[in-house]
Amino acid sequence: MAILGIPLIQKLSVGSYIIRQRLAGRKRYPLVLMLEPLFRCNLACAGCGKIDYPDLILRQSMSVEEALGAVDECGAPVVSIAGGEPLLHKKMPEIVEGIIARRKFVYLCTNALLMQKKLSQYRPSVFFTWSVHLDGDKEMHDASVCQEGVYDRAVAAIRQAKARGFRVNVNCTLFNTAEPQRVAAFFDSVMAMGVDGITVSPGYAYERAPDQQHFLHRDRTRQLFREIFRRGRGGKKWSFSQSSLFLDFLAGNQRYHCTPWGNPTRTIFGWQRPCYLLGEGYAKTFRELMEETDWDAYGTGHYEKCADCMVHCGYEASAVADAFRHPLKALGVAWRGVRTDGDMVPDIPLEGQRPAQYVFSQHVAQKLEEIRQRGGGAGRAEPAAAK
Repeated sequence: MAILGIPLIQKLSVGSYIIRQRLAGRKRYPLVLMLEPLFRCNLACAGCGKIDYPDLILRQSMSVEEALGAVDECGAPVVSIAGGEPLLHKKMPEIVEGIIARRKFVYLCTNALLMQKKLSQYRPSVFFTWSVHLDGDKEMHDASVCQEGVYDRAVAAIRQAKARGFRVNVNCTLFNTAEPQRVAAFFDSVMAMGVDGITVSPGYAYERAPDQQHFLHRDRTRQLFREIFRRGRGGKKWSFSQSSLFLDFLAGNQRYHCTPWGNPTRTIFGWQRPCYLLGEGYAKTFRELMEETDWDAYGTGHYEKCADCMVHCGYEASAVADAFRHPLKALGVAWRGVRTDGDMVPDIPLEGQRPAQYVFSQHVAQKLEEIRQRGGGAGRAEPAAAK
């Protein structure tokens, strides 16, 4: 369970990278670069807060040089390319090839609407994985993305990619409407498709998302995942692209503080503070992000916006660090499966958290002014690919 969805070469590469960081005495280091080369998308999902930008910003894209420069600057062994919809970027094949040439592991996140059309532009590699967004079965997913027929197109793309020899991961976000038995049946179905792994996470309450009613609270998250894993032999029935201890955390058996620097985010705005989910400021360089961000001001128990977050981009790095400290514990969970009964560990108290600050509009206005000052940003805007 849990680690089977990750290639052995990736586990060895990430493990040796972590050992080098620890030997060098580094307290904070990245594991996964979250690269957002554009915000533009060809869907408008109700739970997404990533596409609520003015058109002038949505027309902006990173150049190949900027994207690869961020990969080099960060140095993380894994790069997750998100968005927006990355396949709308004309130069995405070149970006992916450049990352693979650096022997980094690339997860290209996509809603799969353009995937079949674009498959021929990419080559199978142990360093490359398609990460297809699927939030459940046909009815669940199409409701999540607010458009009928998307599930069927995604499944067709997955099957074609597997037939061509690609690694394929399914990226599944769950909300408070999720039914454990139905989610378990969905996991069974994607395993039957030959998918290499599942990345699963509870939805994060983006402050700008159109639908604020269906995000999970922490207590509901922990109970939901216990009920799901109970239907899959503690999760051992399925292959996850995540650590065993992160899955154990989701089920309320581990207590972690988040590690926001573990998955730093580079967007067209710059290096996003403090994490992929919260944009509360931007650094010009990765070094500035790491050295000048007040990390203690964020995370569950510290900041109101983080109260219900249990998302992998904040907590996977925490679980990986715990696995390095306690390898036998991690192996035990992987061997036995996630515990789905008994008491949960006490959660982080929220009494001392600081109130939320709402600064999104300020940063958007600043970016708009920068674009206008350089003449509308025509030099960096990439036209959308044909749908």
